[in-house]
Amino acid sequence: MAPKVLVSDKLSETAVQIFRDRGIDVDFLPDVGKDKDKLASIIGQYDGLAIRSATKVTEKILEAAPNLKVVGRAGIGTDNVDKDAASKRGVIVMNTPFGNMITTAEHAIAMMFAVARQLPEASASTHAGKWEKSKFMGVELTNKTLGVIGAGNIGGIVCDRARGLKMKVVAYDPFLSAEKAAKMGVEKLELDELLARADFITLHVPLTDQTRNILSKENLAKTKKGVRIINCARGGLVDEAALAELLTSGHIAGAAFDVFSVEPAKENPLFGLPNVVCTPHLGAATTEAQENVALQVAEQMSNYLLDGAVENALNMPSVTAEEAKVMGPWIKLADHLGSFAGQMSDEPVLAINVLYDGVVADMNLEALNCAVIAGILKSVNPDVNMVSAPVVAKERGIKISTTNQDKSGTFDGYVKVTVVTAKRERSVAGTVFSDGKPRFIQIKGINIDAEVGAHMLYTTNEDVPGIIGALGRTMGDNAVNIANFTLGRSDAGGEAIALLYVDEPVPAEARAKLAETGLFTQIKPLVFDVI
Repeated sequence: MAPKVLVSDKLSETAVQIFRDRGIDVDFLPDVGKDKDKLASIIGQYDGLAIRSATKVTEKILEAAPNLKVVGRAGIGTDNVDKDAASKRGVIVMNTPFGNMITTAEHAIAMMFAVARQLPEASASTHAGKWEKSKFMGVELTNKTLGVIGAGNIGGIVCDRARGLKMKVVAYDPFLSAEKAAKMGVEKLELDELLARADFITLHVPLTDQTRNILSKENLAKTKKGVRIINCARGGLVDEAALAELLTSGHIAGAAFDVFSVEPAKENPLFGLPNVVCTPHLGAATTEAQENVALQVAEQMSNYLLDGAVENALNMPSVTAEEAKVMGPWIKLADHLGSFAGQMSDEPVLAINVLYDGVVADMNLEALNCAVIAGILKSVNPDVNMVSAPVVAKERGIKISTTNQDKSGTFDGYVKVTVVTAKRERSVAGTVFSDGKPRFIQIKGINIDAEVGAHMLYTTNEDVPGIIGALGRTMGDNAVNIANFTLGRSDAGGEAIALLYVDEPVPAEARAKLAETGLFTQIKPLVFDVI
């Protein structure tokens, strides 16, 4: 029987025809996604669901879809899909991360022109029958300094376009190496220096705990007088109230925003200000981009449903169905090892070295590498998945090397990940036990045996008495329950580590108390996706 797909949002007829041409039974019901009850009543008969943003794939919808195997989102954002619930039910969630990069970058450039020349205000004035030529004095982009915060896929295109406009381009991106910056023709700066030098600032980073409010009130005050700020990335990156104050005072000359902290944006501190250009999240809204992502999602879903090929999946690596049965726990281990290394790295990664020993050396190492790289990069960009990770790493100039060898020790197989930065190398190793659960077995060359938990605390210290007591007492005083406690040391009196698996995140107050003891050289909370 042919697989059956429901298209519940508006998708191009060409994309729908791709399903039919591939032998897939497809129902094109572009309005059903807006009716959650109707969707829930019919979703049970489908193997695949193709959506845009109108359809909300909730846990309730997934519960009503026992046959569903894949959800394909025509676009990059998947906030309308409950990915955790989908993962638990074995439903693959795909997106199309590269279909609208050019469109979004072009919108940022357009917004920069608009705010530089006050185009919306001038247009409205002229439409009103006025001829206020002297009122709208603009500035040129040529020879101005553009500060790009986030020089990844979209930010990189903006850098290229800006250089074509004869702008001087500087960039802040912790994962941008000096070599990659030189190749792009941009100057890499720290954030404070970029804020002080840039005539225009454009943001191209995802919204994470690290980037949230990156242009805070304090950082906005550090900007060069007369700067203009463009945000076509994500709402929440800029303190909009503080920006409105600085726009009113004249310190900031203008702003152009396509995204807002609350959307749909009915009210906002920026609305009504004469030196602000606003658009309703139009970054990906071009005919070409919408067509590209629609065609891409139709091809990806067809490839999976017919051949088992997985592309651009957010919750599954690129492996065949046969491989997945054996490799699943090892892929999860690879992700955990990469995530550990990524969360511990606070500077650009130059190289990633992966060693595969024993039974794992004969597996699909490309997929395992993707899981390692994705784990590392997700610490700064949660949109990275196991398919896009190698592309992102290549764009950032990160060198990847792999070594595989026959069984060399106690374990039937293990994986060791080494991350190289300009200042240090950091390694972590792990294995999969017979129960299928990943374990950390070595950190910085120190042997341990630690179960992986959603919330963990990693500490380093000199091997002296009192460490266990300090950790246990502090966790107890702060109502943090310890599920597992692992210690290791290089030698007596040497460097030692502790890895705590706890039931909830360790609060900042508890970490501060540990620091006050003077016993620890490093205290780092870690988070892992253990679903």
